[in-house]
Amino acid sequence: MSGKINELDSTDNFAAITQNGVVLVDFFATWCAPCRGQLPILNAVAEQFDGKVTFLKIDVDNFQQIAQQFGISSIPTLIVFKNGQVTKSFTGVQQEKTLVATLNEQLEV
Repeated sequence: MSGKINELDSTDNFAAITQNGVVLVDFFATWCAPCRGQLPILNAVAEQFDGKVTFLKIDVDNFQQIAQQFGISSIPTLIVFKNGQVTKSFTGVQQEKTLVATLNEQLEV
């Protein structure tokens, strides 16, 4: 895993991490093959947005309450937060150009 992508280690940290700036959250599971396919794409995007966007991975098996809070029924699901508010969400593997365009749009607004 890239050093630019953090993995949630406590439910208590979630609100603090997502309340400021632009945050891309990857809801995943270790057993999920498409999730493993999404990871290299996220790593590439995280490199491009280092210092501008926070990247967070949440294992849905370990943090079921947070997954339920956001209605996660399929993984991978990616949710973009801006200052604590959900601004965009994607289900399924997303391509680098899609994520880059979305994050650039969030940074401009």
